[in-house]
Amino acid sequence: MKLPALLIAPLTAFMFASGALATTENAIAPTDNAKAAAVSVTTNEVASQTSNNAMATTANQTPSALNNTAVPNETKESTLNSQASTSQQNQANTANQQPAVETNNGKNGIKVPHNITGQYTGSEENLKTLLEALSVNFGEKGLTDDQIKELITSAVAQSQVHQNEMSKIYIKAIEIGTKKYDMSNRFFNPMRLNVLIAGILLLSFISYFTYHAKQGKEFFIRRIGGLSAIDEAVGRATEMGKPVLFVPGIYDMDDIQTVSAVSILGSVAKKTAEYETNLLVPCARSLVMMTSQEVVKEAYLKAGRSDSFKSDNIRYLTDDQFGYVAGVDGIMLREKPAANFYLGVFYAESLILAETGHHIGSIQIAGTAIVSQIPFFVAACDYTLIGEELFAASAYLSREPLQLGALKGQDMGKFLIIITIIAGIIFETFGYHAFSNWFLTR
Repeated sequence: MKLPALLIAPLTAFMFASGALATTENAIAPTDNAKAAAVSVTTNEVASQTSNNAMATTANQTPSALNNTAVPNETKESTLNSQASTSQQNQANTANQQPAVETNNGKNGIKVPHNITGQYTGSEENLKTLLEALSVNFGEKGLTDDQIKELITSAVAQSQVHQNEMSKIYIKAIEIGTKKYDMSNRFFNPMRLNVLIAGILLLSFISYFTYHAKQGKEFFIRRIGGLSAIDEAVGRATEMGKPVLFVPGIYDMDDIQTVSAVSILGSVAKKTAEYETNLLVPCARSLVMMTSQEVVKEAYLKAGRSDSFKSDNIRYLTDDQFGYVAGVDGIMLREKPAANFYLGVFYAESLILAETGHHIGSIQIAGTAIVSQIPFFVAACDYTLIGEELFAASAYLSREPLQLGALKGQDMGKFLIIITIIAGIIFETFGYHAFSNWFLTR
């Protein structure tokens, strides 16, 4: 089909215009796609940022906001409980936080309390603050307030003028106190010097009197009525033809009262051997029985009456307290001894034995260091050794140099203690406390 020439030109122009337009649209399409992709990326980034912000907001959201959020109830309760627990833990950590700042000082760190701050001016308030803080550290060592004040004074003296901060003085005082009063690695503890001096004085007294007693010097020992009556009691039993009963207490040989009683038994056994009087010794401990047999046997040998010794008269009854008392009472009622000796440790059985002996008419000599039983012996016995008289009895009877020296040395020690107490009363009356403080043991 042939078109008129007039139409060809417009159609050609239209076709060229359509191709250019298509080409332009195709060229623009990639640009639009790129823009769409960029917008998509930007949208994703914004969405991600928004999601993160939403999560952070949810984490920091208050319980009321959580309740308004459309989440399951279990998740709400779990989140609320977790937040409450965390809040309580933070509050507890804040409340229990130690009010101290750790300051490194050489190898060891020293914790300075929070109230030890500022400059040290020497005021009463500064001194009181340091004294209270240091008392916590040195309280276990038994330091007095005066000794802690000496530490503070030494710390101030050893600190430089520009270092007179409360914390520096506190640290310095702890260093000085630890070095001065830490006895863990020391052979000698200067805090116990008073005990050393007292021990040296007592040993010196005992050594002095023991030496002179061995040289034959006579020492005066006051008369003890119960021990002076031993000859009378044994003589009365001999005249009546009745035995002598000796009860050495209810304790074993590890008690000093039993040791003193067995020592007195030796003197009584020597008298009964000389007068040829029967001696009965019931024992509550097997070791006491064996020791008593040896002591009595030796006393009979010294008296030249070894053939009169009867080991069966020194017998073991029982360890039971009241079973032993029943056995001794039975011996009293059967044998009717004319003289009874109760020396050693006694408790509830003291009055039972003394009443039985009084009932059969025996002369009775008792002695114990148990304070609660002394009144019963005083009421029911003829003679009673009170307290330390029981321990002095062996030296009084035997007159051996070692025992005499120990007795006189201890008496001198007691005399020195009495003088010290009187001096302490006088010094304290006039407000001088250094003398009494010297006797404190730590």
